[in-house]
This record gives sequence, C-alpha cells and structure tokens, in this order.
Amino acid sequence: MTTIPTRLAKLTTNVTTWEEARRQSLAAYRAWHRSAPEIVETYTLNVSPSLVRLKIRQDFERNRDTITDLAVMNIMLLKNQQEYQETMNAWKQEPHVMQWFKRFDDPAPPKTFLDKFYASRDEPNQLPSHN
Repeated sequence: MTTIPTRLAKLTTNVTTWEEARRQSLAAYRAWHRSAPEIVETYTLNVSPSLVRLKIRQDFERNRDTITDLAVMNIMLLKNQQEYQETMNAWKQEPHVMQWFKRFDDPAPPKTFLDKFYASRDEPNQLPSHN
C-alpha cells in the first residue's frame, strides 16, 4: 500500500463537554476495533486480531476513570488520533506495534547482573550521584 500522508488526517478539535468527549472516545475505540485485522495483516504480527482488540480495550479501559480534566482528555484524544494514523499508514515497524504486548512477554524482572545489563536496568543505589 502506498503511503498517503493525509490518509486518516483530522483537524484538531477540542471537546468542551464530557458527552462530546465520550462520543469521540467511542468513535476512536470503534476505529481501532475495526482495524485490528488490518493491523495484524499490515505488520505481519504473530498475534490474533482478537488479542489486538483485547489490548486496545485494556488501554481504553485503563484510562476510563482516571481522566478527570477536559484538557487532559483533549490531549489523550489528540495522541490517540496521532497513534492511529501512524499505525494505519504503516509509519511504524513491527517492533513498535509489538511493544504494546511487552507486558505479556516479560513475566519477571531480571535478577542477575547480566540479565539487568541486557535489559538496560541498573540498581538505583549503584547509580553515580551528581552532587
């Protein structure tokens, strides 16, 4: 598929009521939900469309009750549209999309020094102090 930069582009709008925010959130959720098979096909993912839909639902549900400010909601809607456009226009690579599922792949934190090194993690008490 050829990349058309304006594909899925939308003007930035600000929601002024919670009802309007709810409508836009549901529209965004439906767009992601319908696009799950295309995402799996475009990025040749080793996961099913139902797992992509589950992850999308988890992300939307996680933010459902935590956002209490309309300004934050506007930013979330903007970032959602941006992420959707980048994903559907194939402006990402397969590892970027698989990053959504990292929690499922990483069952336990690394324990040994080499495991932490490979995971790019350090002990906070061993970091150099900048006094």
